[in-house]
Amino acid sequence: MPYEPTLESLRAHPLPGWFADAKLGIFIHWGVFSIPAWAPVTGGMFDQPDPFRNTPYTEWYLNSLALEGSPVQAHHRDTYGSDYPYDAFAPQFKDAIAGWDPTIWADLFAAAGARYVVLVTKHHDGFLLWPSANPNPYKPGWHSDRDLVGELADAVRARGLTYGLYYSGGLDWTFGGLGIDSMRTLMKAIPQSDDYARYADAHWRELIERYQPAVLWNDIGYPVAGDSPRLFADYYDVHPDGVVNNRFDFLGVAGGTAHADFTTPEYAQMDDITETKWEACRGIGHSFGLNRNAPDDDLLSVDALVHLLVDIVSKNGNLLLNVGPAADGRIPHAQAERLLGLGWWLKVNGEAIYGTRPWRRATGSTSEGLEVRFTAASDAVYAIALGRPAGRTVAIRDLPVDGAVTVEMLGHHAPLTWRAVGEDLEVTLPAEPIDTPAVALRIR
Repeated sequence: MPYEPTLESLRAHPLPGWFADAKLGIFIHWGVFSIPAWAPVTGGMFDQPDPFRNTPYTEWYLNSLALEGSPVQAHHRDTYGSDYPYDAFAPQFKDAIAGWDPTIWADLFAAAGARYVVLVTKHHDGFLLWPSANPNPYKPGWHSDRDLVGELADAVRARGLTYGLYYSGGLDWTFGGLGIDSMRTLMKAIPQSDDYARYADAHWRELIERYQPAVLWNDIGYPVAGDSPRLFADYYDVHPDGVVNNRFDFLGVAGGTAHADFTTPEYAQMDDITETKWEACRGIGHSFGLNRNAPDDDLLSVDALVHLLVDIVSKNGNLLLNVGPAADGRIPHAQAERLLGLGWWLKVNGEAIYGTRPWRRATGSTSEGLEVRFTAASDAVYAIALGRPAGRTVAIRDLPVDGAVTVEMLGHHAPLTWRAVGEDLEVTLPAEPIDTPAVALRIR
């Protein structure tokens, strides 16, 4: 039966298996803000007072520029001059993208072990990464003439990856709202005019028809007149295996419904297993867009990325890990290095990640103090020690087993010697541990 634009009907939409199985996606923030590519290095967005004026998010450059006394305003004045407009970066971005090769991105994302990709098609500055049939009514030419959205769709799908799209439905500074310096002004900045509602709805429908995304990833609310329930119903009718995120509803400012297939905590993790599917989104560093001001140690290490992914998956989540390319499309070596390291670990240990579900508990520890995370498949439980064991013997606390089980280390296709020590499982590894982010054991 067709879906109806009601909460009851939309909530009957089942979570597609592909999304539950995928575990790792790549987020891409790329646009006009990639020309200045600058923000202060202040740690997390909300780890300090005055987070909007001091935001580490380079994709918020235009808003930061509008805030008196912000580090971005001082940087912009010293680098470009006080009268240099943000709009002047757009022609530079259009020139830069001429040599972009989407297949390089697709190869890297596949090598990273990602199963899906979500591209930002329009961020809060309103610039479109595709030549829309619904151009901006206030800024002529405020879009890419090259179809970046479509070219990346072809490239990632050719590698067997699933494709989703982000669209900033709640903020578009070409319709007003600049100078956001608090949650109060953020809420007021969400356009609620009929013309913006028609504009956003037309864009989402155009993106769905042209590119057939498997994910509708909206951000910071939606105009009520945009009628997101009708959009969802029409989308599910055509794409029953599609998913929508929870950010069409932002702190109660929604397009009429709080429906979502998954939630999207930002730079956050869960304390325990959740019944509802969720997706953690974050950059490799503290910004989504490229920040040329950030040092290498602002980025997570490979070990930290592996531990982050394992923790999230053990608690019923996916990780949507962001890359911030340069304006010309090159992904900095420091970001690519982390992605490849994560992919190499997944090449060996992906069985404990992809297609798994949470076990009866998420967390544990070894006798030497390494944290452990658990995942489960239909025929096995996986115990993943986060870090390098000190020696060949690993004892996982409070994991009673009987004599019928077999224990193996992923990447080593032979049963391991083990014994029960009280309520603990003590396993002898096949050799002295090598440097690795995590050791995954299969128990069945």
